[in-house]
Amino acid sequence: MRSIIARAATCIGIVVLAIGAMTGTAAAAAPAVSSVAAGFAHTCAISTDGALWCWGGNYTGQLGDGTTTDRTTPVRVGTATAWAGIDAGTSYTCAVQTGGTLWCWGSNRRGQLGDGTTINRTTPVPVGTATTWARVSAGDSHACAIRTGGTLWCWGSNRNGQLGVGMSVDTATTPVQVGTATNWASVTTGFAHTCAVRTDGTLWCWGDSSTGQLGLGILTYAATPTQVGTATTWTGATAGYAFTCAVRADGTLWCWGENGYGQLGVSGAYQTTPIQVGAATSWSRVNASDDTPCAVRTDGSLWCWGNNMLGQLGDGTTTHRFAPTRVGDANTWTTGFAVSYHSCAVRTDGSLWCWGNNMSGQLGDGTTTQRSTPAQVTLPG
Repeated sequence: MRSIIARAATCIGIVVLAIGAMTGTAAAAAPAVSSVAAGFAHTCAISTDGALWCWGGNYTGQLGDGTTTDRTTPVRVGTATAWAGIDAGTSYTCAVQTGGTLWCWGSNRRGQLGDGTTINRTTPVPVGTATTWARVSAGDSHACAIRTGGTLWCWGSNRNGQLGVGMSVDTATTPVQVGTATNWASVTTGFAHTCAVRTDGTLWCWGDSSTGQLGLGILTYAATPTQVGTATTWTGATAGYAFTCAVRADGTLWCWGENGYGQLGVSGAYQTTPIQVGAATSWSRVNASDDTPCAVRTDGSLWCWGNNMLGQLGDGTTTHRFAPTRVGDANTWTTGFAVSYHSCAVRTDGSLWCWGNNMSGQLGDGTTTQRSTPAQVTLPG
């Protein structure tokens, strides 16, 4: 679903603001945010001091606060100040600390916490004993992570080959290495497929491709990593529910797979190979989940498209969009943003803004009121 690096990259208000006020800055007393992640009904963010905060739906313990109680405002996860990167799966969360340890919590029905069990956890549990984890991506019921040596590991459900280790394994409750390559740079997990970029700029995908989401020109599955085309200029990719988008070094944006809501940025049916989104050459990062992608340009503008049934595109409507639609007029969005049925994003001043579905309080504004434009989230001081 989303790809995060132990550097903080990923995305998603206490005060409801009109679009005209969307250029405001964060309250002086509020801790600045460095990265954010969005699950189906919960949100987590890391502040610049390394503290971790979560809020929203907590029915499987995905907030990590030791309870299963929903929270409409941010609550702190433990007392550690060493969190460096985070990603949220459908109903679980994984995060990396600066010492290279990896922790997961929440739903564990398919072993997606990687702790050797299928027991839900309401507080963070370590994924093994390794201290070399660099980045992690949490999908629906499987997760993948890269170590500092460039090796790639996955765990959880493998019913569609999404772990990349063939079909002999149905579920892996601890990490299994994907091949022997040592040059993986980033990884992203969708509902039942996975894609990853290598340091040589090649893009590889595997798992379910029933709507073409692997970009391989097939409608079946691939149980091991398979290269997408021959390009060597891919800089990053993101996996939605059944589609994928990726950015190239020349700033172009490409998508493929399911297109029922216009999530490919074009009209028409599904695509089994990459298709360019518009003609812009200024895209710097894209992130997607479910049926909605968002992307930021080098000028700091943020654009979203696809499914908008709950206002997750942030354009003040609930109209689905078949082409990138700008979120307000701000040019201060960073590459830290996250997407689900709600979206959140960080600005250059460290302020955090969320919009879309708020049924479980995942917008962090103390209410359960849906928002179709960005509203600021204030972390406790």
